[in-house]
Amino acid sequence: MKIDDTDRRILKVLQKSGRISNSDLADKINLSASACHRRVQRLEDEGIIKDYVALLDPRKIDRKSTVFVEITLSGQADAILEAFEKSVALVPDVLECHLMAGTADYMLKVVAGDTDDFARIHRQYLVRLPHVSKMQSSFALRTVFKTNAMPV
Repeated sequence: MKIDDTDRRILKVLQKSGRISNSDLADKINLSASACHRRVQRLEDEGIIKDYVALLDPRKIDRKSTVFVEITLSGQADAILEAFEKSVALVPDVLECHLMAGTADYMLKVVAGDTDDFARIHRQYLVRLPHVSKMQSSFALRTVFKTNAMPV
């Protein structure tokens, strides 16, 4: 599907204000409400707009610590990768899991209340992940910049 400039304007506004009414969105991008609605519906139907979510303030829900965990597996066979990926997807505190090129096989983004909470997550979940041969954790001291908005 081809995305034109009007679609890009719609996507930029929706990434910042997902709860905006169709009428207000149409006003912001200088389009009629019905044409705007049709375009948003098409962007949803094509899977370009995947979902709408509420972004939570981690500090207000006691998830002040972000920990990046590098995982090295014991091998690269499909069965090993699949077993790890299936298991890590079940860990509630893991926000992201990326298959990496480089020294580590996977990079996890984990949220925790504090170091004690991360120790619990580590004991309860991370050390039980299958086929892990090495794990290295790095605590983020401060988030300098963060966005979920894709450049369009």
